[in-house]
Amino acid sequence: MSNIPFLGHRDRSAVVAWRGDQPVRVDQFLSDLAVVSAKLPERRFLVNLCVDRYRFAVGLAAALIREQVSLLPPTHAPELLQRLKKTYPGLYALGDGGVQSDVLETVDYPERGTAATLDDMPTFPASRAAAIAFTSGSTGEPTPHAKSWGRLALGAVHEAQCLGLAGDITLLGTVPPQHMYGLESTVLLALHNGLALHAARPFYPADIRVALEQIPERRVLVTTPVHLRALLAEEKKLPQLHLILCATAPLSAEMAAEAEARYLAPVHEIFGFTEAGMVAARRTTQGPNWHALPGVRLWRDRGGIRVGGGHVPADVPFADLIELEDAHTFSLHGRSADLVNIAGKRSSIGYLNQQLLSIEGVQDGVFFLPDGAQESVTRLIAFVVAPALSRNALVSALRARIDPAFMPRPLYYVDSLPRAATGKLTREELIRLAEAARERGADG
Repeated sequence: MSNIPFLGHRDRSAVVAWRGDQPVRVDQFLSDLAVVSAKLPERRFLVNLCVDRYRFAVGLAAALIREQVSLLPPTHAPELLQRLKKTYPGLYALGDGGVQSDVLETVDYPERGTAATLDDMPTFPASRAAAIAFTSGSTGEPTPHAKSWGRLALGAVHEAQCLGLAGDITLLGTVPPQHMYGLESTVLLALHNGLALHAARPFYPADIRVALEQIPERRVLVTTPVHLRALLAEEKKLPQLHLILCATAPLSAEMAAEAEARYLAPVHEIFGFTEAGMVAARRTTQGPNWHALPGVRLWRDRGGIRVGGGHVPADVPFADLIELEDAHTFSLHGRSADLVNIAGKRSSIGYLNQQLLSIEGVQDGVFFLPDGAQESVTRLIAFVVAPALSRNALVSALRARIDPAFMPRPLYYVDSLPRAATGKLTREELIRLAEAARERGADG
């Protein structure tokens, strides 16, 4: 059984993180880890609520030291945490900055001690259970998937190899570390490959600019199409970027090209899903094909497309519709759950969303298929944020882009969409939004 270190930094004076414009070095990380691991209670499962990305990373390592498993639920809604509390005995939370759970006993992240430290870099067996990630709930009830430390660490190595990231690089993430994409691409990608992370999780464009200004050059922005769209809408300069990484939703080639032209940095996407973790990557402007991460391969059997190898557990079924070019290359045609069939015509929610978002004046928008719509004549619903765009102009632009069978009826104008920090929308939230719109009785 091999042991794998938590950090890829060999020099104890190396910078592992930035908190504001202040560097955090390996020595301080080991000191903080000693203090936090000693503070954790004797339990088996925890939910790491730390907002500060560096503190989240320390909490993750501390849990591994104490042989505890970090749960990564898609939300921290009380009703979901109540269900998890029943399923995982003794479940508690670790929080910072006054963050508390109304459902779980919460341990406050301790202030840094002065005497405690670890003499050696902690290493953990590859087989040790490190996390349990849950599906997003965008198509139904979140389901759990266990992640071993060995698989997570190897995935971080493969992602760095694929993206060509090494040396003096700092990652700034707009996604929370509690999400699988955030864990893999803003925490483990940095710490396991000798890179650095920024502790903040900026949301608004102005905050992203400030955080980028706090870190040295060779900056990587790890973000989502939603955040990238907001940045581009501001038409303001950012500090020089080394690379932009996107995930959680399809990114159009047009938006990627605009971002590359504006920020003079390549835009790459990571493709993955909770069951497998990261699977493939692409540079969006160089074509639609996705290329598997090192060691990962895809194949077709009677049950559909499957993926395995490298850091991916063996024989994981794909939840998405893809066309295989070969064992390492594919094109993506949407999620199986996104397919809609209306009046004998087929499309996908993902494609329709892209068409809606491509209309000038649309700030945000989403199509939604109500329950039971596939078995009836119920139409698609759409919600759109477009305060300066008239209904007639929007409808005309949509008609030019999609088949009449998929025109939304009703089409609701809203002030904003209830997106999670990752930019995703759960089915539960969309159902609530539709119910509230129907109660208002206004198609717009």
